[in-house]
Amino acid sequence: MPIRTDTGQRRPLSRERVLMAALNLADRDGLGALTMRRLGQELGVEAMSLYKHVAHKNEVLDGIAELVLSEFELPTEDVDWREGMRRRAVSARAALARHPCWTVLLSRSRPGPAMLRNLDSVIGSLRRGGFSLDMAARAFSLLDSYIYGFAAQEVSLPFNTPGELIELTGSIMEQFRPEDYPHLAEMGSDLIMRPDYDHSTQFTYGLELILDALERARSATD
Repeated sequence: MPIRTDTGQRRPLSRERVLMAALNLADRDGLGALTMRRLGQELGVEAMSLYKHVAHKNEVLDGIAELVLSEFELPTEDVDWREGMRRRAVSARAALARHPCWTVLLSRSRPGPAMLRNLDSVIGSLRRGGFSLDMAARAFSLLDSYIYGFAAQEVSLPFNTPGELIELTGSIMEQFRPEDYPHLAEMGSDLIMRPDYDHSTQFTYGLELILDALERARSATD
């Protein structure tokens, strides 16, 4: 069914438009708000019109998972394994931060092309870098556990900016005496509330520790 745009022109409905609208809706209002009826409303069409482009809601969920994964920078053959893993991790974290509905990735049992490319390129990079098959599997699991775990922590934190973090830390510290929790008080006042403190650097610091450990493990098998 054609959709009227702001210019009065009609744009045909397509699978791509349906999935992009679904992703935007899920990011804005949560996966629980994503129904075929609600999606139709977002696009200005009846829900039945959507079934010409997607068979059912699970196909929509598979599709938005693919869209999120397509934003990961995948390792290529022209970079070494460490740089490839670093770029992928940083881009994945950024993509997950842009899409609060990213948890849909964890529940899909029908991997699409983006998921398969993601898996294959990571394994290939690690294997080219000298990792055994077993070590490549362990490295992949470790890296993704860190990426997704950090993303889950970030999305649940009650602050979005350094200023909000300082304000939150100050309000928490007002609730206890420093002598009762001296180590917590020290970290709050001497680190977190410093103007130059940047919580986002915690991700890159942890990532480099993991890459260092993987390099040592890889070298030990040479």
